[in-house]
Amino acid sequence: MAPPEETAPPPAQPTRRRALSIGFGVLAVPVIGAAAYQSIRTAAGGSNVRANLTLVAPAAAGGGWDAFQREMQQAMRTNGLVGNVQVLNVPGAGGTIAIGSVSQQNQPNTLMVGGTGQIAAQIQFDTASVITDVTPIARVVEEYALVTVPVDSPHQDLDSLVTAWQEDPAALAWTGGGSFDQLVMTDLALNVGISPSETTYIPSDGGGEAIQALLNGTAQATAGGFADMYPQIEAGRLRGLGIVAPDRLEGIDMPTLTELGYDVTLTNWRALFAPPVVTDEEVAELEQLIAEAIETPEWKDAVKRYYWKEVPLGSDELIRYVADETERIGALFEEIRG
Repeated sequence: MAPPEETAPPPAQPTRRRALSIGFGVLAVPVIGAAAYQSIRTAAGGSNVRANLTLVAPAAAGGGWDAFQREMQQAMRTNGLVGNVQVLNVPGAGGTIAIGSVSQQNQPNTLMVGGTGQIAAQIQFDTASVITDVTPIARVVEEYALVTVPVDSPHQDLDSLVTAWQEDPAALAWTGGGSFDQLVMTDLALNVGISPSETTYIPSDGGGEAIQALLNGTAQATAGGFADMYPQIEAGRLRGLGIVAPDRLEGIDMPTLTELGYDVTLTNWRALFAPPVVTDEEVAELEQLIAEAIETPEWKDAVKRYYWKEVPLGSDELIRYVADETERIGALFEEIRG
């Protein structure tokens, strides 16, 4: 935490090179946004969603959002649900660059995947583009976090970890591969009477880096994504202490935090959003298309492989759900900021 304002030294003046970097950094966001808008516009082509559809992943290839859209593309393509369906990656600003680009589209045949991560980014970074700039179509799945420690950790269960954390919050370092992981840790801290601002949190660039932080001793615990962490548990490198989910996952012999007495159920949900220009009829058509896609064998296989849980929710209900989640996540960030 920074020293009180009256005792803090005056900020150093930026050098000319530093000032130029700041200026170009500010310029980069609208430039990237404009380029992304043009890419989506070009990819989308005509307006018939059954003839031509662009699936926007608001991150680079290889992450959870990208995997979701690649699997959706496969389900639609294999079963002939859409004539031409392509995935377009629009990374940047925690997924909010993609929100800004999709919000400017004047055709309905674009579906962006979004969810918890974008809401966290828009609150954390006070972005110009927010999730309410686009039209919610359907929630599809949610992915759960897994509280994990190194396999040689002295903590054999969650109670042991929490007790050590309560005794010295700053001494037990947590890590995570994104804003969602930190939110889960914050929710758990509040549940056990720990101030999140007193906790040591080491951000990592993705699940792989978070795993390395655990294995090399930089951090002692994480609340990372299940799909990232569970294979490391199966390999004998990490130990799982509990799943952050309302119910046990089928085929996984591990208790939920709720079972263990901790009321922590924040989920990393994934929903599909369309440009704001869509009509009620187009919303209904997109909902129907998604409903058909998630019933295909290809999609069911993806759900199993990624340890997702299907949580379908239609457009009207999703609007209310997004509002509730925005309020909930905003409250957690207030706690993080102290």
